[in-house]
Amino acid sequence: MIASDAVSIFDVSFKYGHLTVIDHLSLKIPQGQAFGLLGPNGAGKTTLIRLMAGLLQPDEGSIQVLNEPLTRKRSSIIGYMPQTPSVYQELSVRQNVEFFAKIYGMAAGSKRKTRVEEVIKIVDLWPKRDTSAHELSGGMRQRLSLACAIVHNPSIIFLDEPTVGLDPELRVHFWDYFRKLTAAGHTLIISSHTMDDATHCDCLVFLREGKVIARGSPSELKEAVGDPEASLEDAFLYFIRKGANENA
Repeated sequence: MIASDAVSIFDVSFKYGHLTVIDHLSLKIPQGQAFGLLGPNGAGKTTLIRLMAGLLQPDEGSIQVLNEPLTRKRSSIIGYMPQTPSVYQELSVRQNVEFFAKIYGMAAGSKRKTRVEEVIKIVDLWPKRDTSAHELSGGMRQRLSLACAIVHNPSIIFLDEPTVGLDPELRVHFWDYFRKLTAAGHTLIISSHTMDDATHCDCLVFLREGKVIARGSPSELKEAVGDPEASLEDAFLYFIRKGANENA
């Protein structure tokens, strides 16, 4: 039996007022991968993630998650970490994670308690577990936001710029954990404008002005340039120029 795609996007468009942010975009994201959305600020990455997570509704087209529309009843299959940490400032680290565990439908008891403690340790906040979120640094709040997004062990995890503000050592720690998640069958959909994050992804799409301009593994996208020393940034610029020439 062929596994369904994690997310299927069919000819989706979305506007803020008169500004088209996503422009007739179609995309299929397979399960069990770290799938990257790479592009400059304003390319539509965050809007696309919010559409896939069900936080926005498309003006045109449709989106399916595991072959079905994402409804409130099915929302527990996804986790979402926004670009700006979304945590309750007056609650402690532990209270925040416990709150999101409850919101995602985890039953009270020893299993939930163990899982809450586990994810706090994963993001290296255990020494700060009883500290209020407003007392944390920006990077620590980012880590807390990740813990809240993964506490219920979702099948599909949307991560919007997940490593922004993290020091290099913790960034490596995060990606080690992300690889364990994909190895266990979870799907990670990651938006980023940094090449460091992009190199860790199994597959990438380059976004520009709400459209996909290229798709492939990091090595495939670099090979398309025809220069063995090409970087992902070189590849992105190559596909921009290629699109401009084709439309000329």
